[in-house]
Amino acid sequence: MTRDAGGMAIETAGLTKRFGSQVAVNSVDLSVPSGSVFGFLGPNGSGKTTTIRMLLGLVTATSGRATVLGHDMPGNALAVLPEVGALVEGPGFYPFLSGAANLHRLDGADRLAPSATRSARVETALERVGLGGVGNKKVKAYSLGMKQRLGLANALLSPRRLIVLDEPTNGLDPQGTREVRSLVRSLTEEGTTVFVSSHLLAEIEQICTHAAIMSVGNLVAQGTIEDLRSVGAPTVTVSTPDAAETASVFATLGLAAEITHTDDAAVVTAQLGTVDPDAIVPALIAANVRIRGFSVLRPSLEDLFVQLTGEGFDIVQ
Repeated sequence: MTRDAGGMAIETAGLTKRFGSQVAVNSVDLSVPSGSVFGFLGPNGSGKTTTIRMLLGLVTATSGRATVLGHDMPGNALAVLPEVGALVEGPGFYPFLSGAANLHRLDGADRLAPSATRSARVETALERVGLGGVGNKKVKAYSLGMKQRLGLANALLSPRRLIVLDEPTNGLDPQGTREVRSLVRSLTEEGTTVFVSSHLLAEIEQICTHAAIMSVGNLVAQGTIEDLRSVGAPTVTVSTPDAAETASVFATLGLAAEITHTDDAAVVTAQLGTVDPDAIVPALIAANVRIRGFSVLRPSLEDLFVQLTGEGFDIVQ
């Protein structure tokens, strides 16, 4: 198979994993475009981490196929993994060694990593994740956020075509989260594909170009962020003292109105469906409806997530 066939960094077909009678991942067809920042979302137990482990050859699929960087996995792991940087299920380091010493050991375990440039690459990776000043500090003294940064540094020790990040902002403060967001953007500018598993939907919406949602082992949605947002119907909202008249106009347009009364007015909402929003205000004006506010809100990625999984985003693994 040719490398990056079809412009995809990751492709799966019918990817399935069973543990005894339990189906953890059920016939997943995943497509991750090369050069994208791809968000991977799903409630706890949805099969998200198991899928990642199969992609990296850490777990053998029961059936189906996974292709990473144009090669079938896990059969071509020796060719693929040197081009993949990964931070999966939290970083693990020797606590009594410094951050820099840990990276030296990890880089030394890579048979393809050039030893002549090791020190320079370790220094660069530490600087890139904001640990340049504490690289000689023992990891046992690192905070959770610092350990997470060190895990990112390990993934960046050598140039990679694909970076897989599992909860990369775990333990980071707001400033650290912004730095990771900037780091991800810089990676894509270099042509790297970034595959991000995260429970922070706001972060996914800000940094990702594409996303997929898992639920109970099934892939329930995938596509560009804009495509996913457009799955749900937009909501039109009108603030007015003429609630009954507004509802009547909505009915003539084929919209089912819901009215919420406030102290001096009311808020009338409806699912927009196929109605042109530009037709609503003229129709209200023609009916002498007093309009104090008008908006059309499109569903967020969080709205779609809850709609498809029935669960809140704060419990994603």
